[in-house]
Amino acid sequence: MHKRYFAIPALFASAALALSGCSAGTTASADSGADDLKVVATMTQVADFTRNVIGDASNVTLTQLIQPNQSAHSYDPSASDLTTLGAADVLVINGVGLEEWLDDAIAASGFDGVTIDGDTGITIAEIGAGEEHAEDEHAEDEHAEDEHAEEEDAHAHEGGDPHIWTDVHNAETIVQTITDGLANADSDNAATFEANAAAYTAQLTALDEWIRTNVDTVPESERLLVSNHDALGYFTAAYHIDYVGSVIPSFDDNAEPSAAEIDSLVAAITAVGVKAVFSEASISAKTAETIATEAGVTVYSGDDALYVDSLGPAESDGDTYIKAQLHNTTLMLESWGVTPSTLPANLQ
Repeated sequence: MHKRYFAIPALFASAALALSGCSAGTTASADSGADDLKVVATMTQVADFTRNVIGDASNVTLTQLIQPNQSAHSYDPSASDLTTLGAADVLVINGVGLEEWLDDAIAASGFDGVTIDGDTGITIAEIGAGEEHAEDEHAEDEHAEDEHAEEEDAHAHEGGDPHIWTDVHNAETIVQTITDGLANADSDNAATFEANAAAYTAQLTALDEWIRTNVDTVPESERLLVSNHDALGYFTAAYHIDYVGSVIPSFDDNAEPSAAEIDSLVAAITAVGVKAVFSEASISAKTAETIATEAGVTVYSGDDALYVDSLGPAESDGDTYIKAQLHNTTLMLESWGVTPSTLPANLQ
């Protein structure tokens, strides 16, 4: 069984005492004014969904707290972030315990607005549900250590696997939840939010169909995936991909694998015929490259890394949710020897 780790969030007392000086990353549909609906979104994917729902709605501003290629697990709100959160009318979150720092941030900022929880209506997977090859050749003492570490990670994410957005159907549900919440908070813009959401959901539906159609061209026995950390369970379940294992066997992308875990993953890669190891854009590729070299397979890193926990910076291949999913799927298909089909018109 894999060892898991949990990063304890930093306290926010010092930041609360210094609420000035820095600026949060902000995007807005209109110039900020006193009567604007002030919306704050936590992570990059949730912010992108919210941005698409808001569109050009009047008198609405959106601030994204976690910036591109920044880990949601290790994020520590700045004084400016807390100031922005405290002034917000609406807070949009992923949920499922991903924002480990959220309760402390709300307490420090004094936020008392409406929270839209993205996990509403979504079936949450249990921790480790995406791991198909859980064979463990560790000694008994290391096995016991792994059990203890996994229990700690399970306690940290008591709701289960928080990476719900990786399944496009879940993304559609999150968009609807955000739309309903914003419409309730700002009835004057409700029709705009709903129209924007309908257009965006049509794109998500096309995205899901494109991914499914292309993945289905690969025999199930060849749909093998190894990624940088344990974050693609919903994606692999949705598209019937065999998730062989992760370089970092934890939901926390700051964890480090042990030598035994590296050896075990290399053995699994060799045994089942995995052809590639995928790094992630927001995580160092060093260990993934080492494992790929030891296993004699291709490593996807740098510009070919996956966008999983975070979207990428502007102009990158992963600067929106849809682009990130297209990028990730295209690389996976390439690793399986498949040339993807032409994109539907509303995704081009």
